[in-house]
Amino acid sequence: MSTARSAGDDAPAAEIAAALRDAPFVRVAARADGDSLAASGILARALRDVRVPFHVRASPEDVSIPGGDAAGVDLVVGSSPAVGADGRLDGDGSDGGDEDDGDDRGPKRVAAGASRPASVVAFEIARELGTDPDPALGLAGVVASGGTVDGDGSAPILDAADRAGVVERRPGVAVPTADVADGVAHTTLVHAPVSGQPERVRAALAELGLPAELDEDAHRRIASLVAVEATAVEDATPRASEAIERALRPHATPDGPFETVGGYADVLDAVARERPGVGVALALGHDAEGTNASVRTAALDAWRDHARAAHAALRGATTARYDGVFVARPPADAPPSALGTVARLLRDFRSPEPVALVVVDGAAAAASVEPLDLGAVVATAVERLAESGVGTKPTAVGNGTATRGDARFDGTAEEFVAAFREAL
Repeated sequence: MSTARSAGDDAPAAEIAAALRDAPFVRVAARADGDSLAASGILARALRDVRVPFHVRASPEDVSIPGGDAAGVDLVVGSSPAVGADGRLDGDGSDGGDEDDGDDRGPKRVAAGASRPASVVAFEIARELGTDPDPALGLAGVVASGGTVDGDGSAPILDAADRAGVVERRPGVAVPTADVADGVAHTTLVHAPVSGQPERVRAALAELGLPAELDEDAHRRIASLVAVEATAVEDATPRASEAIERALRPHATPDGPFETVGGYADVLDAVARERPGVGVALALGHDAEGTNASVRTAALDAWRDHARAAHAALRGATTARYDGVFVARPPADAPPSALGTVARLLRDFRSPEPVALVVVDGAAAAASVEPLDLGAVVATAVERLAESGVGTKPTAVGNGTATRGDARFDGTAEEFVAAFREAL
């Protein structure tokens, strides 16, 4: 028997919650991005509260759940299309399929989320389970998805945060650290000439003559500096003036693990791509007591490394413009883990076209302004390379969301650009 849903039809949160509540075990596979990581953390904390055993993994390449127990529930979070799983929480624009083959011995089929961040869907499910999810984590997931704290269906989360007193709006820049220079230098919400270069940022801030204790006026002056640095350069696009708004007037989180919601989102997205295991621990609220460094410290280290690599890759890239697509070729030493962030920054601050593609031999990432089911586009590009005799290695994979896509393939950058443009 089939109960497949039409495109854009969300499975009710109560339905998903019921499947999870009755499960003997839940396996969660999260796409390696900040929204998916936050959503998986919200779900896992809720499962822990209702005493349902679970396992969470995040991977930048493989979002399948191998070797599942027939009695359990498998859930893929944030990837479109879902691969080898029995349900998914799609962040931004993919269809959630739901089918029942009539065999009670098989895993339950669950699906959710057609047009909202995965964190919003997860927050609703956690509430249906009777738990009190962390609104700061939920809002960080929304921002990591590319949304805003007060948009993208996040009103219930923001309301919960306001009632709990865990966020407060203030002037300034959305960074995770109390050291503003450190935060501005390493944020990946912005790309500017000083990005990834702490000493240049400190020198620029020193010229402002800021007080030791930053007041609202000081925060406003810092925000103005960052906005000018990001938008008043020759190769900045008009879109940069809109993109910079995500980094300004942040929601501070006085009792949170990081200074602001936007900073929290930035760290989640970076650590998901650089050190997924640390990212899972961070999303679960763990602190690695008894080790050399806390989860928070490890996450911030990964964030700084990721930011430096991403900004350097974008700054050193050669570019080519096609109809509808702006392609960047970073230096050969650019790590594949940074490409997704490079693609987002390219789209937001440098691309004159609505789709940005960043590609090196063997790896690529794409970002689009409008929802194009970009995850499916990169998956199709990888498949077409394989059909042409390229990219046949088992590691070849493409996945993503409506506006983001990542690919690993066996081939050259030129071959992937051609396959991507054809698939688009």
